[in-house]
Amino acid sequence: MSKPNILIFMTDQQRGDTIFPYERAKTPHITAFCKEGLSFAQAHTVAPHCCPSRATFFSGLYPSQHGVWNNVNVGNTLSKGLYKGVHLFSEALREDGYRMYYGGKWHVSNLESQQDRGFDVARVPRPYERKDYEHEAPLQREWDKYEGYRVKDKREEGEIIRPGYGTYTHYGLDECPKNDKKVIDDAIDIILNRHTVDQEEYGETYIRNHGGKDFDQRPWCQMIAPNGPHDPYFVPQRFLDMYPIETIQLPKSYKDRMLDKPGLYRKTRDRFDQLSEREHKEAIRHYLALCSYEDDLFGQVLEALEASGEADNTLVLYVSDHGDYMAEHGLWCKGLPCFKGAYHIPAAMRWPKGIKNPGRIIHDYITLADFAPTFLDVCGIEPSMKMTGKSLLPYMQDQQPEHVQDALFTQSNGNELYGIQRSITTKAWKYVYNGFDYDELYNLEEDPHEMVNVLDAYQDSPILKALSSRLWSFARETGDVCINQYVMVSLAPFGPGVIYESSCDEEHPEKGMR
Repeated sequence: MSKPNILIFMTDQQRGDTIFPYERAKTPHITAFCKEGLSFAQAHTVAPHCCPSRATFFSGLYPSQHGVWNNVNVGNTLSKGLYKGVHLFSEALREDGYRMYYGGKWHVSNLESQQDRGFDVARVPRPYERKDYEHEAPLQREWDKYEGYRVKDKREEGEIIRPGYGTYTHYGLDECPKNDKKVIDDAIDIILNRHTVDQEEYGETYIRNHGGKDFDQRPWCQMIAPNGPHDPYFVPQRFLDMYPIETIQLPKSYKDRMLDKPGLYRKTRDRFDQLSEREHKEAIRHYLALCSYEDDLFGQVLEALEASGEADNTLVLYVSDHGDYMAEHGLWCKGLPCFKGAYHIPAAMRWPKGIKNPGRIIHDYITLADFAPTFLDVCGIEPSMKMTGKSLLPYMQDQQPEHVQDALFTQSNGNELYGIQRSITTKAWKYVYNGFDYDELYNLEEDPHEMVNVLDAYQDSPILKALSSRLWSFARETGDVCINQYVMVSLAPFGPGVIYESSCDEEHPEKGMR
């Protein structure tokens, strides 16, 4: 079989339960797409923010390995880009002869563009263009945002008053939200007019030196990265009309005041408590409508791909970088609150020539780190560095992979407020280590909505100790230095030493760590 073309459609901040098989949003194009391919019902990101999650998607590595921890474009960022030596799948594909195209949001590095990382053609309209602040004064730039600030006398529909920060409008109407239509139009132009685009973008000299008349026969990879359904939730009226407000229900955890959870969680909720229950419902319908809008854009891309005649040997992936709380626990957007809504993402792929027995639903855990090794595997390319993610090709071939993940691990150092947080989730339990506050432990079999923190009842239990051991073992495997022995920061109930206890006790029984 010839190497497949690869088309990636990555939305921003879309929950996993908005598409098939959950279908909380109306997404007919995605539903039909899933039934023609493969759905990953338990796909998760590894960090609840755009930049670290996208860096993971491209590298197959966790943040501790690729070095991107938060928004690379802000003044107080922990890092502006990837660690030296990190190699992305886009670079490997280009080196293998793939024609490479990019459109939309990047958010992987503030120091390097898409062209620096394997994509020859990049159409990046506002508000997606790279923001290189390396030579600007970040402090002054941040202060400039507050010029002209005025205190608002009265809160209007969907607004959140933030004294000294300005008013945030949570939802509303916009017939062309986030300029995503421009991203899709550019992508469709490439799909339908690839030969002409190549002539214009690559140039005759490049084409002559890289295949000449056979240049058109080279496989291609195209990344399409719209900015929806990211907050604030502004959407065209016709999509909002698909969701009558009387059909909208608040999530079961909405009234959880989180008194048994970190203070930052409650402080974050305080902002959204300005919204009434009706406004929360309005926000939900706007968010779901945005998901339907992205589905419509995706349908246009699939239609163009079909018209191009290349659909049969094109591996298409629909995925998002992270999720959204969508009023769970009274929260919105994403951040340090380590709830499933921010981590569970949609993921589905179609490849008529390469997926056996299409229409299947995979319920095993997978993460964004698994896609980079998958792309290289289906293209027969050996990775230039060891990846933490595992290839999904066995699932595509309807085979059981040798490695099946029975746990999910997350790594976050917070957004721009910061706070070290690591978590492990199994089918039965979820443990969250919060370096900045008290930890969390949830019995998922009894409490799937993560409403009751049972940590106090399990402080000395074998369950918490076993979860801690696995958490720190994964930290060791991924080179994560999120903790040390200093008395003021060694605050986990069980520190990393638990993974060495047996050998330690045998060698130094008098210094046993139990």
